[in-house]
Amino acid sequence: MIKFLIKRAILVIVTLFFIICLTYVLMNTVPGGPFLGEKAISPRVLQELEAKYGLDKPLPIQIKNYISSLLKGDMGVSLKMQKNRPVATIIGEMFPVSAKIGAIAIVWAVIAGVSLGCIAAYCRGKWQDSLLQVITTLGIAFPSFVTATVLLIVFAGGVFKIFPTSGLSQGPLSFVLPCFTLGLSPMCSIARYTRSSMLEVLSKAYIKTARSYGQSVPQIIFKHALRNALIPVVTYMGPMIAAILAGGFVVESVFNIPGLGRYFVQSISNRDYPLIMGTTIFLATLVIIMSFTVDVIYKIVDPRIQLESEPT
Repeated sequence: MIKFLIKRAILVIVTLFFIICLTYVLMNTVPGGPFLGEKAISPRVLQELEAKYGLDKPLPIQIKNYISSLLKGDMGVSLKMQKNRPVATIIGEMFPVSAKIGAIAIVWAVIAGVSLGCIAAYCRGKWQDSLLQVITTLGIAFPSFVTATVLLIVFAGGVFKIFPTSGLSQGPLSFVLPCFTLGLSPMCSIARYTRSSMLEVLSKAYIKTARSYGQSVPQIIFKHALRNALIPVVTYMGPMIAAILAGGFVVESVFNIPGLGRYFVQSISNRDYPLIMGTTIFLATLVIIMSFTVDVIYKIVDPRIQLESEPT
């Protein structure tokens, strides 16, 4: 186990290093800059601003300085979005909003996805299976901004007017549409993964034995089959949870939610380099943590699975 953790720690460091370098290079390749906006700015003032924030130095030096500051816990300050505010503070304020919406979306997506996948697998070839496959295919195919727009038209701004159109200030009802939109595509993917894996498990000999002993359908599915069928689902859930918790970029923009995802999109538009770097590193770290968590859950779900460092 210790060797496994050491290998993972080295992999994390190398991965983050490449992410930082690649993001920094791509960010500086795009034309424009944080100080070039609607207002005209003189070349002298531009030169002074770039010198103040270290943007006048060669790119390798900028990357080296950024990594040095990052190792000290300094992610820099926002250059445009919230001028001179520490990026770490901005992320700390914005992430809880995204995490709250994301947590609700994850819970309903997992519960509904696993349940629907089990039903579809058990009713294979019947109308229930066909209906669920159509629903999950449409849920995956439709982009989130299309789903959000349709929900707003039907349930907020036009036909029924049940839910608020934007923000989170109007109580629990404010969470319904954004959480449903954010969790719809993951729910459909989980349902399809669960169905596919469950079909394979239901054909095993021990399931046939359980049926021959007269065990009920819930016992067969949830006691015997589901645990072995969850491994592919767990694989998908690792990066899915990280992406949802870090913020649904489109969802937060459409519903005007002041979360981390919305700020990330705006930081790219405004060329706010430190904020782009901070949110990218934060998301990458979250994905890496979730990947490690998935490996641990593997071991819990199926004790037969061995970690890299364990003897065979």
